Amino acid sequence: QVQLVESGGGLVQAGGSLRLSCAASGIIFRINSMGWYRQAPGKQRELVAVITRGGTTNYADFLKGRFTISRDNAKNTVYLQMNSLKPEDTAVYYCNVVTTVRDYWGQGTQVTVSS
Repeated sequence: QVQLVESGGGLVQAGGSLRLSCAASGIIFRINSMGWYRQAPGKQRELVAVITRGGTTNYADFLKGRFTISRDNAKNTVYLQMNSLKPEDTAVYYCNVVTTVRDYWGQGTQVTVSS
């Protein structure tokens, strides 16, 4: 059974930091990229950051260097370090794992940034 277990979300004041984690288990296919997306109320889901198996990263333009994505291939875990958080970062953050056959989504973790 495939599981993507996300953790690290919560409530933080503007300017604060959070670190999200997503541990994937039960996936039998080769994992290529791992990433994070987010969806704010009334908005479409959007890419935040993605990292390939080889460590190449891609970030959404709006981040302006505030977030850092990393991964531990041995643990099939991806992380998102979020610094200088802003109220507009408030959203549900979803982990995404892309394999050679299909992709998988986590259940989402709420991040709320208060002003």
